[in-house]
Amino acid sequence: MFRAPHFISTAFVAASCLLAAATGASAADFTAKIGHLESPAQSRHVFLEKVAKLVSERTGGAVEFQLFPQGQLGNQREMTEGVQLGVLQGTVSPAAFLGGFNPTVSILDIPFLYPADTDAAQKIRAGAFGTALLDSFAAKGVVGIALWPNGLKNFTSNKSLADLDSFKDQKFRVMNSKILIEQFNAVGASAIALPFGELYTSLQTGVVDGQENPLDTILRMKFFEVQKYLVLSEHGAMEDVALFNTDWWNSLPDSYREIIAQAFAEVVPELRTHKAAAVTAALEEIRASGIDIRELSADEKAKLRDIMYPKARAAYLERAGADGEALLGVYETAFSQN
Repeated sequence: MFRAPHFISTAFVAASCLLAAATGASAADFTAKIGHLESPAQSRHVFLEKVAKLVSERTGGAVEFQLFPQGQLGNQREMTEGVQLGVLQGTVSPAAFLGGFNPTVSILDIPFLYPADTDAAQKIRAGAFGTALLDSFAAKGVVGIALWPNGLKNFTSNKSLADLDSFKDQKFRVMNSKILIEQFNAVGASAIALPFGELYTSLQTGVVDGQENPLDTILRMKFFEVQKYLVLSEHGAMEDVALFNTDWWNSLPDSYREIIAQAFAEVVPELRTHKAAAVTAALEEIRASGIDIRELSADEKAKLRDIMYPKARAAYLERAGADGEALLGVYETAFSQN
């Protein structure tokens, strides 16, 4: 469980004032202030707006979602803590930022977790595996109600990635995750945990040779400017988790809770289409830069999964313990059925 912070940041003070102002303006029976990190133009916010509209309509205005994009309410840790403590009613967070809060969710760091077929992937996400993953947040003082897809990671490097052997002895930047480190160790590469804000300069100066990110992130952060090779591997799932404060959620009538959960699920098909369009547009712009682009074949993806999955799996079990083992069993059963 997160501990309450020992200090109050300037950003958090400003956010508290913003929340207070928003609270005074609401006439709904139930108001949820929901913070997240993406810009208003990105998929997460676009579809939160759609969910907010559906919820308002279907509850006759009794439930209002007030949305605060682009880190207006603090960084993700502050927002997650705020939801846990009841300062904030909800957040939609990248799962990758929640591993310290709930180690079980780090299963999403395992490479090639979902099938390549996006419909098959959604079946796993929306089935017993997704339910079990969301249920794992209950012990942390929050309610997980939705798992949204938010892209797939791809590899880039300043050294050739012409085949699987090319990964050997290369240095890749990763988030601070033993699972991701073992993913690269499995192919003979080394992984260095660096802050995201240092990545562009680290690629430019050769501190690391390469990195992994979704195509729209590679475009937005201009990583393609300081990389020579891009491999369309789609090896790592980027997922969003919708979390609500337990007390606020339990204060709602059952019918309202059902409406909210249904609204988050209902927009997923359109969300997937919106995200796919953003990825396609990003690839076209990256391609125009002249970077060398290679797409992994289905056979290469299968081989890479066979190499990476066992080490990443073992690292996950070491981190997540018995709860992780139980979730992994649910996942592997679901994966085997697709």
